[in-house]
Amino acid sequence: MSTTFLKTFATKARKRPEFGVFVGFLIVFIGFSFAADRFLTFDSIAGIITVAAELGIVTAGITFLMIAGEFDLSVGSVLGVSGMIFAITATAGIPHIVGLLLALGAAAIIGLLNGVVVVRTGVPSFIITLGSMMLWRGVILAVTGGFPVRYWGESALLFALNGRFAEQLRMSAFWFIAVIAVLTFVLMRTRYGNWVFATGGGPQAARTLGIRINKVKIINFVISAVLAGLAGCIQFARFHSVDPTRGQGLELEAIAAAVIGGTLMTGGYGSLIGALLGALLVGMVRSGLVMAGAPSYWYQAFIGIVLIVASVVNIRLKRWALR
Repeated sequence: MSTTFLKTFATKARKRPEFGVFVGFLIVFIGFSFAADRFLTFDSIAGIITVAAELGIVTAGITFLMIAGEFDLSVGSVLGVSGMIFAITATAGIPHIVGLLLALGAAAIIGLLNGVVVVRTGVPSFIITLGSMMLWRGVILAVTGGFPVRYWGESALLFALNGRFAEQLRMSAFWFIAVIAVLTFVLMRTRYGNWVFATGGGPQAARTLGIRINKVKIINFVISAVLAGLAGCIQFARFHSVDPTRGQGLELEAIAAAVIGGTLMTGGYGSLIGALLGALLVGMVRSGLVMAGAPSYWYQAFIGIVLIVASVVNIRLKRWALR
């Protein structure tokens, strides 16, 4: 009976997009548990969750968009723009809730522009959002003159966004879980989620079924940008400052975390739970290498290796699951 149960469980598990990253997560976690003395402390785990939460919110949006068959390389700049707007409005004495709404509204507009340009021109989203990334990074530098913006005040909203409530554990963890839960529900339990999978998996067939794939893509671009903007505001709430390079390179980490989490770059296949595990894995590697005494520059090399291995494993697992 137990053998039959294990075989059935293994068969079902291998069909899940997040199966590969779950196994990888366990291996890396066990490895750092032995290699780093302080890895299993509460402060260490809390620090990993804090880093993973901010990255994971962006990764969730990227994953949602990638399942629809598109990319967004501008999320790092969007994070910077939103954080900068929030910081500037806060220092100007504007109520924080107004600044937050302005920051998220700006992110939504950038996402809308990205989506409209992609679907109207037919130019690959990789190129459009690469240009958008450079454009908005230049805007940030022009507005700030290259100097950071700092804010010394406190408020209930800033605490709600990323306040510390249990030693090093922060509110961003709850935002991360909430975003994953909502998007997972939308993706797996609603008609729109079926449209997202159909748009990325077979756009021609989706059109035949009456799905407005351009509308789906535009909506997902907006969702991706708004979540990047939310992450930018959450980061500002943690540091109380924003510099012009905030979020630079984050887009590559988010895409890496999404791919590590089982999302295929070809679209039509992915998981928000995988995105959660992918972000946690990236955060764990970043903290674990430092605690293990490895030079900081090994972080990118290690993530690069994990990304390559994950991409190969995910493709093999999908073929295996379809047998």
